[in-house]
Amino acid sequence: MKKLNLKSNMKKSIGVLLTSAAIMAIIPLSASAHCDTMDGPTVVDGKKAMESNNVNYVMKWVAPEDQKEITDKFNLSMKVKDQSPEAKELAEQYFFSEVVRVHRAGEGAPFDGLKPSGTPVDEKVLAADKSIEVGNLSPLEGMTEKEKMPELKERFEKVMSLKDYDVNDLEAGREYIEAYVKFFKFAEGEEEHAAEGAHGEEANNAHATHNAEANNGKAAAEAERTHGEVTYTVKPGDTLWGIGLEFNTTYQEIAKVNNISNPDLIFPGQEFIIPSK
Repeated sequence: MKKLNLKSNMKKSIGVLLTSAAIMAIIPLSASAHCDTMDGPTVVDGKKAMESNNVNYVMKWVAPEDQKEITDKFNLSMKVKDQSPEAKELAEQYFFSEVVRVHRAGEGAPFDGLKPSGTPVDEKVLAADKSIEVGNLSPLEGMTEKEKMPELKERFEKVMSLKDYDVNDLEAGREYIEAYVKFFKFAEGEEEHAAEGAHGEEANNAHATHNAEANNGKAAAEAERTHGEVTYTVKPGDTLWGIGLEFNTTYQEIAKVNNISNPDLIFPGQEFIIPSK
């Protein structure tokens, strides 16, 4: 198995990351969702996971069937992060992006890369976060219609009752996140109480579709592995360095096999052959 030569590849890897950041800068930023920002709760938990070497901090954000995928990406990131400050930054960016991508796919939501710190967030989202922090709904007063307050209070109390869970109790963590998401969606006005059942069914169907597509993709990739190569389709937020990391190869080898003249410039939807090891 070939190992990444981080010292020789570092300058190019940084260039890839900076190019990705530049592309993200021109994408319209959402002012409502905050789980896809560097300031958001998913990335905060990602940082805790890497600092403590405990991937369970992020497992509550993904479905049980996605657990192995996230564990594999976590282990890859932890292998290289201590090589240098640059390697640490790249490994963290890769891991955070993958956790958020899988989480949003599970909700049936698109992901176009992590938004930078300071990205504008809807004031209702900020107020909902503050409510959980202070333990009451006063930050949301005046932002929610009076007739919706009983439902909002019920969802808030559910969140608070589940908040103090053991990080290694994955079932309890996921139960908390389920309540957390429902509270935030109602606080933002995304979901009417009467339509909650239909919305939940739609989200479940989207999650099932995502899982089916993921399983089909894994099966196809496994079939191609038997022929000595894998075909990979670029996702939003991907870098050639990150793809190489995932498949235990280098970005130079991928670029060579696919005749990529500029490794810093790749686009979602492109298909690359991953060289066999």
